[in-house]
Amino acid sequence: MSSVSRIILQRLGLGILTLFIVSIVIFIAVNLLPGDFAQLVLGQGATPEAVEAIRKDLGLDQGLIPRYFQWLGGVLVGDLGNSFANANFASFVGTNANVTAPTVAEQIAPRFEATLFLAGVTAAIAVPLSLTLGILAALYRNSIFDRVTNVFTLSSISSPEFFLAYILILFLAVMNPLLPSLSNIHDGLPFGERLTRTLLPALTLTLAVTAQMMRMTRAAIINLLASPYIEMARLKGLSPLRVIVTHALPNALAPIITVIALNLAYLITGVVVVEVVFVYPGIGQLFVDSVKIRDIPLVQACCLIFAAAYILLNLTADVLSILSNPRLRHPK
Repeated sequence: MSSVSRIILQRLGLGILTLFIVSIVIFIAVNLLPGDFAQLVLGQGATPEAVEAIRKDLGLDQGLIPRYFQWLGGVLVGDLGNSFANANFASFVGTNANVTAPTVAEQIAPRFEATLFLAGVTAAIAVPLSLTLGILAALYRNSIFDRVTNVFTLSSISSPEFFLAYILILFLAVMNPLLPSLSNIHDGLPFGERLTRTLLPALTLTLAVTAQMMRMTRAAIINLLASPYIEMARLKGLSPLRVIVTHALPNALAPIITVIALNLAYLITGVVVVEVVFVYPGIGQLFVDSVKIRDIPLVQACCLIFAAAYILLNLTADVLSILSNPRLRHPK
């Protein structure tokens, strides 16, 4: 087995172990949330017998350990369980109605697709913009352009997402009605209209993630500009832009790939605030709604998806960094 394959398998094993530990933390934390779903459904006037009947039907009367392994076993075979909120509890309050509750996977699938679309639009804007600004800032370092770019990006990353969102709504939807303030997308919407309604939250996320990627690109390139091979390229008469793009940038890819992957993970796991502000029907909005009504299976599934996406993108960044830099394959 080659060294690269061995390293990839080691990283994959660590990722699976990390996800297993995170699943334990998620399950315990979610089940420690205050409130009782059965009591919430039936109201304050519910009898103890009715509340206990719902808890027994949902399996909430069992201990944490049996419930965890039951949930984990379902996850391993792709069964995330049934949503509590959409279950029909008529049988507990005196009727014989019986309607199957939609599964968690059925509710999450369209929401996760919407979040991936938002993340994809943001990445398509933020990654090229960040790399371009980082290269230009390194090319013209300590210039007016470099200083203005640093001030602008640091200001954007220092501002909360909801503040950036309201500023963009004010300027691009209220004072200048160029984009809709609410991103009420749905199935069957044409791609152009879907993209238009997604642009405002995508621009908000772009402002939030551009600074880190730009500054890492700038720092990684500047760190290599004093290298002997860069000096040789300059002595050969190559233009500064060609020296950076052709010689410095390929050797600076490892840290740049890492920071890009971390920010892409943020675009999936950190969109909760932005989706709530723009009423975007993504997994972040679903997560907030599920927490409000104590829908335990949905909350657990959303948290697990966030964790899996973050771990997977970190693993991808780790592998790409190793492949792009031979020195990382043989650590000393």
